[in-house]
Amino acid sequence: MNSKKLKILLSLFTLNSLSLYLYFSSHPDHRRLPSRSYSVSEYSPPHHPLSVKPWPILPSYLPWSQNSEPPFRSCEAYFGNGFTRRVDPLKPNAESHRKISPSAGGGGWFRCFYSETLRSSICEGGRIRMVPERIEMSRGGEKLESVIGREEDDELPNFRDGAFEIEVGDRSRVGKKLVDEEFLDKYLEEGTIDRHTMRGLIGSIRSVDATEFVCSEWIEEPTLLVTRFEYANLFHTVTDWYSTYVASRVTGLPIRPHVVFVDGHCQTPLEETWTALFSSLTYAKNFSSPVCFRHAILVPLGYETPLFKGLSETIDCYGASAQELWQKPDNKKTARLSEFGEMIRAAFGFPVDRHHIPKPASGHNILFVRREDYLAHPRHGGKVQTRLSNEPEVFDSIKSWASNHPNCKLNVVNGLFAHMPMKEQIRAIQDAAVIVGAHGAGLTHIVSATPKTVILEIISIEYRRPHFELIARWKGLEYHAIHLRGSYADPPVVIDKLSAILRNLGC
Repeated sequence: MNSKKLKILLSLFTLNSLSLYLYFSSHPDHRRLPSRSYSVSEYSPPHHPLSVKPWPILPSYLPWSQNSEPPFRSCEAYFGNGFTRRVDPLKPNAESHRKISPSAGGGGWFRCFYSETLRSSICEGGRIRMVPERIEMSRGGEKLESVIGREEDDELPNFRDGAFEIEVGDRSRVGKKLVDEEFLDKYLEEGTIDRHTMRGLIGSIRSVDATEFVCSEWIEEPTLLVTRFEYANLFHTVTDWYSTYVASRVTGLPIRPHVVFVDGHCQTPLEETWTALFSSLTYAKNFSSPVCFRHAILVPLGYETPLFKGLSETIDCYGASAQELWQKPDNKKTARLSEFGEMIRAAFGFPVDRHHIPKPASGHNILFVRREDYLAHPRHGGKVQTRLSNEPEVFDSIKSWASNHPNCKLNVVNGLFAHMPMKEQIRAIQDAAVIVGAHGAGLTHIVSATPKTVILEIISIEYRRPHFELIARWKGLEYHAIHLRGSYADPPVVIDKLSAILRNLGC
């Protein structure tokens, strides 16, 4: 191993050790795990720890702890740790740290980190109890075919008072809400969201004393509570993945957390990535009785991420390498989306140190991301909207042109993502030299593209939206677009654009 790689590994080991120290020193409830078993009358049955996954080593990783608040609307404030205003609705009782028995009282703790830039909060707390029967929604996690026709309102959670509870040692707080409407309006503002489910969850938290805090199961490891909306759409699911990743990093979790979906949506193929990214995955209604969390993190909605907010406000950021930003910080540049993309690839076991890859002997892969009919969710008819009316013709023309290219071996990959496992979709993205496709959610996969990948988006007149141009910019990828007068693309025009891109790649 050369000295440069050794220094990188030592630096990452030091950062990981520091994060472990900071985590256990800043999360009070983890200082006092029970040292003996208790009877049911004293304490709920001891929890058998679930298996957890370590964080992978990511070349684009930069520390998430901040010595000072990043400037308002800077790239770090948008994409990294802009959650720097801390508020403590419930501070831990110092006296409780010296008590051995959890049933002896002392209470939990709860705090939020607010971002002025994103107008959103990441909240976390200890000794929180979830009562599934007080959450009105469908069970969730069913096979799609078994719930055809189910209404969206049935899948979104409605939190009754006390759906979540937190143990308090102060008798004067017992029976009261953890936070009031003023707190919610200030730190979990609804904005343009008609039904802010995370606000509803936090608004339901009721304070109880130790005698009421009875649990059928304890989850000792850090757990993310996530509420989702457009769970079957890749773009919106990527915003949820990013929000959960950011929440994990901002709160300094030493291991990849568990995830509990506090919604009633059915299964989709996208759960393959949720399972790969985090230590475990379950649905709130899969618990038949109250469950308690030693450390719960409440994840902001995907609508509150820069990936979504960038569609309606200007986020003046450009992708750069982590090494560049480490040496010369720049408020107009970010490596956070590259870090996130590496996290997705690493979660599936793919190599991530791919910044200096020699030209493959097998040639350049041109990935054509296709749009296919498929059944997305219970209210979906199975037909996708046409964005490129002659897509088969364009694909066949590219394949014919590539097979006769005089200078390079070109492999045209048929990106039938709707019928490919998620791991194979990620593999196709990371192996692509050029990614081509009509505007559609499948192109969101470019968050996992390697640094030298080139993007060519074909945009019909009805779908001139900046989703993928922005992601490419924020990742520092080369991006090109073909704007159509309607929805028909002239194959020679597409091939001319591809030829120019390939010439820049040495072909």
